[in-house]
Amino acid sequence: MPTTPKEGEAGKQAALDALRAALMAGDVVPGQRLVEAELAETFGVTRASMRAALIDLTADGLVERIPHRGARVRVVSIEEAVAITECRMVLEGLCAAKAAEKATDGDIERLRSLGAQLRAAVEDGEPMKYSELNRELHRTVREIAGQPVAAELLERLHGQLVRHQFQLSMRAGRPHVSLPEHLAIIEAIAARDPEAAERAARAHLRSVIGALRETES
Repeated sequence: MPTTPKEGEAGKQAALDALRAALMAGDVVPGQRLVEAELAETFGVTRASMRAALIDLTADGLVERIPHRGARVRVVSIEEAVAITECRMVLEGLCAAKAAEKATDGDIERLRSLGAQLRAAVEDGEPMKYSELNRELHRTVREIAGQPVAAELLERLHGQLVRHQFQLSMRAGRPHVSLPEHLAIIEAIAARDPEAAERAARAHLRSVIGALRETES
């Protein structure tokens, strides 16, 4: 017996969650057309729910609607990626400082465990694993920080950069550069030093900007 497609607010949220996950995983790529009917069938929602989700993703800067041609995944240039990362630098610095103020012993243990896993991924030459752990570390810092406005803004900005970040993580030697930067953030939070944590987070994002600009040259 066929499953009834989800509709209304539940259908829209299901479509949003599925599309965001596909974007983050790189299952849909910049410039790819997003056909409402196909996506609705794939994700088990009504076309109206899918249309509403695409409108929300357009507002978030993840999708663009082309007159007479429908929707597609928005292409983010290197120049725009640098501008977005500059904004991330401020917000990630704030979250790192807040995390240093609020971190419990359990939080610090969790961060250090992630640091050890990041180090192992680099030593074992596993860039995909490193990329996943990288995202988890940043999510964990935001969670510990307990700054919901910054976390929401960063989630939106991250979605627009996911393709560039994936490409950077796959670049030969890049994980070896970013590993000590991530470990510095962890240790500053573990020391409960907000100023050092903010400096470390900003230094890491400056390094990301430098790597993005190298891509352009």
